[in-house]
Amino acid sequence: MRSHRRSRLLAPFLLVPLTAGCFASGGGGDSASGDGKDGDGARLRVALAFPPAENLSPYGADATLLSRLGVTEGLTALDANGSAAPALAESWRRDGDKTWEFTLRDATFQDGGAVTPAAVAASLTHATDAKPAPAALAGVTLDAKASGDRVVRVITAEPDPVLPLRLSSPSLAILSKEAYGKGSRVDPVGHATGPFELTEVNGATSASLDRFDDYWGGRAQASGIDARFIADGTARANALRTGELDIAEAVPVAQAASLDEKTRRDTATTRTTSLLLNASSGTFEDAGLRAAARAALDTSVFAKDVYEGYGDPGAGVYGPAVTWAEGKRTAPVGRAAAKKPGDGNTITLATYDNRPELPEVAQVVKQQLEKAGFTVELTVREYSRLEGDALDGKFDAFVLARNTLLDTGDPVAVLASDYTCDGGFNIAQLCDEGVDRAVADAEKIADTAKRQDAAMAAEARILGSDAVVPLVHQRIITGVADSVQGVVLDPYERTLVGTGTRR
Repeated sequence: MRSHRRSRLLAPFLLVPLTAGCFASGGGGDSASGDGKDGDGARLRVALAFPPAENLSPYGADATLLSRLGVTEGLTALDANGSAAPALAESWRRDGDKTWEFTLRDATFQDGGAVTPAAVAASLTHATDAKPAPAALAGVTLDAKASGDRVVRVITAEPDPVLPLRLSSPSLAILSKEAYGKGSRVDPVGHATGPFELTEVNGATSASLDRFDDYWGGRAQASGIDARFIADGTARANALRTGELDIAEAVPVAQAASLDEKTRRDTATTRTTSLLLNASSGTFEDAGLRAAARAALDTSVFAKDVYEGYGDPGAGVYGPAVTWAEGKRTAPVGRAAAKKPGDGNTITLATYDNRPELPEVAQVVKQQLEKAGFTVELTVREYSRLEGDALDGKFDAFVLARNTLLDTGDPVAVLASDYTCDGGFNIAQLCDEGVDRAVADAEKIADTAKRQDAAMAAEARILGSDAVVPLVHQRIITGVADSVQGVVLDPYERTLVGTGTRR
């Protein structure tokens, strides 16, 4: 199988310009007193679970860090229904099968330059030239050109009916020309368009952001953000509880009860925690042993016990937050008969501890597989020290928390990225002709309902391969201090703070 490695933060978060408010849970106009700028809008103290892994490049894992902090945005965003919504582009239209025209709004880069068609086209061109390419561009070739004073024409090599959705990806954020240095280096500091501007980055420890007063969507109510990257979930919860933080993302379920009910917000997300089985080498190259592993797992315990009710039992690639999926789901196709594991079936199972529930999930998986006759060696590391080996197929099994609509909002995109022969995030190392054909058929469909039907048909084949076993569909817990309003509780996990977030 050909493997195109693409760094994706397995468990990340998302969204961009909904800072103006598609998911805003508050807003209002009163300025807070305190350590603000020009006498208003106190700074927000925010803890994120994942430290920068790629020098804040928008093309990989760090893209959602930038979007969640309100730094970057793209031509489009996702609305509450998962449809493309205006962002830097105020409108768009399709011109034939392969061409889309995006009309830009009047906006300014944080370094003072205008957001022009030429600047947007250049930024998109840099993304297409990135190595590896952003996940949102998996299998897509596009050419962006300026067309007049306000229009960008984007031409794809093949018809792409979901291009506006694709361009909502945090990895396709628009940056000014000053962001692009020699080689592959991309520097978003001071070169983005969002309501908050990065002013200082202290490695993987912290970052400072100031309000960008010329933001097209209106002046943010907070004067800035002091962001800390705290991988330990208990530490995040403790810092919120002791008043050191205003917002703590991804509070572990084990810490939820320790927070006052008013400071605990849980949100259904499009994130699924799954067990991925290496289908190309080792024990699980045998479909019968994959079937045995799947049959050995009692998935009901994960939502009830490990996630303490902050989740739903695994049903498929897409969970309950993808509201249309359940009514369209069909039985898995082509499952092999389960074989009995033998003495030689020792497997390596891995996961990461940035999300504190995952090691516990992995322990339960280990116990259930061992009860079925497998010998299991468990590896747990911090995500950045694990990703390369996972993408290279060095583990037999991997517990992954994956937001199925992270990259584009298109349900087909995650299938192409994660489960096809040339998929850039194919940790399961699956290469199946039937799956590839079903995904390719789905990618050609423009009609939304028919595309969803085709996605579910492809899901049935993927589940039938037993290369992925959905364990639980997560709810995310965000800790929010009593004094804070307007935190963006986004099911797609692309946005956390916006123009209306304040204390």
